[in-house]
Amino acid sequence: MRVHLITGAGSGIGAALARRLLDRGDQVVVLARDAGRAKEITASLPGASALVGDLSTPGRLSWALSKQPLPERIDSLVHVAGVVDLGPVADLSATLWERQLAVNLVGPAELTRLLLPLLRVSHARIVFVNSGAGLHAHAGWSAYAASKHGLKALADSLRAEEAEHGVLVTSIYPGRTATPMQERVHQQEGRDYDPARFIAADSVATTILTALDLPDDAALTDLTIRPTG
Repeated sequence: MRVHLITGAGSGIGAALARRLLDRGDQVVVLARDAGRAKEITASLPGASALVGDLSTPGRLSWALSKQPLPERIDSLVHVAGVVDLGPVADLSATLWERQLAVNLVGPAELTRLLLPLLRVSHARIVFVNSGAGLHAHAGWSAYAASKHGLKALADSLRAEEAEHGVLVTSIYPGRTATPMQERVHQQEGRDYDPARFIAADSVATTILTALDLPDDAALTDLTIRPTG
């Protein structure tokens, strides 16, 4: 049985991945922002356990994790959690920039740093679920795209640094995916939301599983997935 720690497991891609892993008998630990959310997520994912830590306040993650028992081993760390607030640079406040950079970039960096001792022992795989916005920035997407471009840089550096410890790092760049976040994006864009037009969350979960299940002599580094419609 392998142990997987997943952020963003409350909905969308993270929830789909967690269910797939639980269904095949793996152990899933979810990261939740507070105790109430942890209870909600574990109730929706029978068999999962939770750690509490808020990615929006990266500086408090060390304290939060120090107050909880960590798993004895972690075979994969999958970063799925993210937030998005659209708007032109002229209108985006510092608060919106800081929130997206915290949750989408600094939080994952700090969580990874804190867990690296465990990840090294297990020769774990780390998966960053990035975005098409991590490769190309468009009007109105500056803060989100900046956070995702930064996440690519984090993954690339981490891959080079941790290879000697046997830790493998994958970045996955999904196009528009039918998730609650995508519905929120459409609300911000003022457009009707039709989930049938986009990638199913379970399809992205399949991509993540492919990265996690490769034999030890192979690793996916960067993978882009796009809707076929």
